[in-house]
Amino acid sequence: MILIPLRHESMQGRRWPIVTFTLIALNIIVFLATHWTIEAQDAQIPQRAEVRKHLVYLAAMHPELKIGEEERKFVEPIATKYPADWKELSSPDRKPEDAWDANIRQVEEPAELQAEMDRLSQQFEDFENNTLLARYGFVPAHHTAISYITANFLHGGWLHLIGNMWFLWLAGFILEDNWGRAIYAVFYLLAGAVALQFHGWMYPDSYGPCLGASGAVAALMGAFLVRFPKLRIEMFFWVFYVRGRFKAAAYWLLPLWGLMELFYGSLSGQAGGVAHWAHVGGFAFGMIGALILSRSGLEHKVSSAIEEKVSWSADPAIVQATEAIDQGKPEEAIKKLEEHVAAKPDAADALVLLQQLQWRRGNSAGHQDATIKLCQLHLKKQDGEAALLDYEEFQNTGGQHLPASTWLDLCRSLEGRQDFERAVREYDKLATAYPKDRPSLLALMAAGRLSQKKLGRPAEALHFYRAASASPVPHLDWESNIQAGIKEATAALSQSAVHAE
Repeated sequence: MILIPLRHESMQGRRWPIVTFTLIALNIIVFLATHWTIEAQDAQIPQRAEVRKHLVYLAAMHPELKIGEEERKFVEPIATKYPADWKELSSPDRKPEDAWDANIRQVEEPAELQAEMDRLSQQFEDFENNTLLARYGFVPAHHTAISYITANFLHGGWLHLIGNMWFLWLAGFILEDNWGRAIYAVFYLLAGAVALQFHGWMYPDSYGPCLGASGAVAALMGAFLVRFPKLRIEMFFWVFYVRGRFKAAAYWLLPLWGLMELFYGSLSGQAGGVAHWAHVGGFAFGMIGALILSRSGLEHKVSSAIEEKVSWSADPAIVQATEAIDQGKPEEAIKKLEEHVAAKPDAADALVLLQQLQWRRGNSAGHQDATIKLCQLHLKKQDGEAALLDYEEFQNTGGQHLPASTWLDLCRSLEGRQDFERAVREYDKLATAYPKDRPSLLALMAAGRLSQKKLGRPAEALHFYRAASASPVPHLDWESNIQAGIKEATAALSQSAVHAE
């Protein structure tokens, strides 16, 4: 049976979920940087297992041999937990397991036995300490402080990564929107560490590395349950040949998932390669953490602060203009808006309203003037797409020529968007409309450069450079650039002619 959450009923937030996006990006980057190295190191797993086995056998057969601290921590729990098996391993009468086992029984010299123990110990330490997973994964038997963080960004495969990132997105962005970025980021990192520690408590002697964001994501799911218990989650299911979708409230779907993790953790432990107890620990931490944030009032304060930042409040002048429109006094509304725009040129909302009012009144000149100001404002804010829409609106309502400096900025915006064809056309129109103004000279030079460098049209480039050279606009400061352009375009034309022959 396959069961996958698709979405929930609150897929829109008040702000961009920057922390969630960052966490997802970091996980992907770390995965791409480590995946193939981990795969290569995992190819040595059979050899590592053999070293562990021989270390245990030799320690059982010759307890008098000296053994390192790391090796002792590995061997002693086995002897304690499985005394009958340990006794069997130490028996000289048992059947040899492999060729190494048979050969080592023939060795009686203490120095040779100690040398073999030292060799196995060195190999054990190399395997356990010199791999990415050993260094940065969470290994309960010998974990490091940094592994409480790094293990949360390591993943064992593509499905492992994609699954965790999808759950992180679904549960994370809505919590970030309610808790704020700082609290959410701290909560996520702390939740990952707690989930790993819970796994460590359940398997304190384990040398298997625990990795992945699933413990932290489980905490987000627990917090989601507490904060949004009635929110409906859309699920996709596939059972044999039957597929479909259904919606279920979080208050029964998420506890069911938590109980399944508890069941599988109790039943199989680590046997399935899934850290079920890390999920359980993370889920519980998420529920408790969400309750504390809610009851302390901290969440409410943060959410109110966010609401205050993102809420839109109209300027009094706009409110007065709107009231004048409602009262059937459009001229009064236009006057108030024009006064407001004169005092605050960056008031985009006032300009949009003024633009609409002028159009309704049939005042084309007033509409075009407001449109030009909107275009200038959008160019100032580097919103090239909006500025281009303003320009098209200006043309569609009968406008001919933008102010020269505004038109030049629009052309440069088109160039920045790599729309070189249109940029050249607009540069040409600008130069034709304002032949005696400084922007026309700059437009001709830019059109020549784009025609030569980007469009591969040397004849067209030569035309623009010659027009710039003949421009009535003083251009001593640009003369060398113009002549260089003419020379380059002429050379390109000559080369094209040679190839044509």
